[in-house]
Amino acid sequence: MAITLYDTFVPSCQQILGGLSGLIDKGEAHVKERALEDSELIDATLAETMWTLPWHVRACWVHGAYTFDQLPTGEFTPDFTDVPASWDAMRAMVDDAQSRLAQVTADQVEAIADKTVAFVLGGKRLMEFSGQDFLLSFNQPNFYFHATTFYDILRHKGVALGKRDFMGAPRLRT
Repeated sequence: MAITLYDTFVPSCQQILGGLSGLIDKGEAHVKERALEDSELIDATLAETMWTLPWHVRACWVHGAYTFDQLPTGEFTPDFTDVPASWDAMRAMVDDAQSRLAQVTADQVEAIADKTVAFVLGGKRLMEFSGQDFLLSFNQPNFYFHATTFYDILRHKGVALGKRDFMGAPRLRT
């Protein structure tokens, strides 16, 4: 059986978003167990020039669910206007991404595979891709980068996590 563009992108995003939801829960539990201020984790970064946890959640939303709002237009412009400010807001954004991805169909994804997609930032078309190459060589690596960085920030701040926490629920043969 051939693998489709849908198969390579959507279920993997859903799986990692499931892991991200658990990471949010573990981050919040860590704060409560140690009587820390939420901001000690929420505002944490790996380096001064990097984003905080909420920005990484927003980026996963942008490079996951929001992608399918943009691709039919032939242009992708990231939207960072609604950065979540709390554990609950981060959970809600992940839930929204999951809900929206659950509505994406294989036909919708396949329909954009050969279309031209431009990455637009600041009103400028910076790069052009086929839809397939946009999803697999730009969007998917960005999605994983931000999910991984979220995980890494929590690990760096002492949250007890393992690889399975990042991975979420794998798709097992039934």
